[in-house]
Amino acid sequence: MTLLTGVVDYAGLFPPANLYMQTAVRAYADYLHDPARFMLGRFVVPIARLAEFDEASKVLLPRGGQSKPWILTALAGPDIIADTQQALKFNCRHWGDSEIGHALIDSLEISVSSADEIATAMRVVPKQFRPFFEIPNHTDSDFLIAAIGRAGGCAKIRTGGVTQKAFPAAADVARFIQCCASHGVPFKATAGLHHPIRGEYRLTYDEQPPVGTMYGYLNIFVAAAFAWDTAVSDGDGRLLLQILEERDASSFVFNDFGCNYRGHSISTVTLHDARRAFAISFGSCSFREPVDDLIALALHD
Repeated sequence: MTLLTGVVDYAGLFPPANLYMQTAVRAYADYLHDPARFMLGRFVVPIARLAEFDEASKVLLPRGGQSKPWILTALAGPDIIADTQQALKFNCRHWGDSEIGHALIDSLEISVSSADEIATAMRVVPKQFRPFFEIPNHTDSDFLIAAIGRAGGCAKIRTGGVTQKAFPAAADVARFIQCCASHGVPFKATAGLHHPIRGEYRLTYDEQPPVGTMYGYLNIFVAAAFAWDTAVSDGDGRLLLQILEERDASSFVFNDFGCNYRGHSISTVTLHDARRAFAISFGSCSFREPVDDLIALALHD
């Protein structure tokens, strides 16, 4: 499906899965050979844990000058200069003919709360890394997204967590997406997107887990495609909000021509371009849940 190619950045190290490095790395290696591997994106790892990754992946990474590297997105800590240097050294260690295997960090994820922090990071992050700035979900996010756009970076939104309080209001998510579209800022999402369609789901993997309302990743990415498409007029954001809050999977119909949602249509070409240039991916600690739930829906007409 055009909308979902490479959409899941595998974050098995993070809650609620919290897998050991060896387990997460082995799982990613297996997913690269899964029938649904077209949906698999990057492996998500904190820069502080790159040494662990090296140890866990050394027998699994591809080797040879013609090999296709594992692509990673790395989470930076407070010391962006030091972490950037660690990411550069990682890439130097993992070139195609490296004895420890072929891998490449191509993006950095950086938490910021001010325009000054964005500008500082952009000055020190080398061009070979695509920076994604995670910003707080509040009314100042519009100002920060504009700053990210001026700096030439990308944005990141947290769309959930292991408690219901961690999920932002749909109006806030719609505003984030619309603001990113207005400023031409690509974005990724993370957390709380294990399922295709908005609904009530378990928030953890505990034996008696809390249950809450979670966003669907189809809701997020279809909304983003409509926001990105300049042919669709949605000045007040009502369509985006409706899509984000939609719970009826049958409202989304995909075919060879594109996607239809309650009388609104968007072409396959636009979906492809929106994914390539705007709605980049989402992080999930599970790969199988997003895949298996999508298979069960059978949304093609």
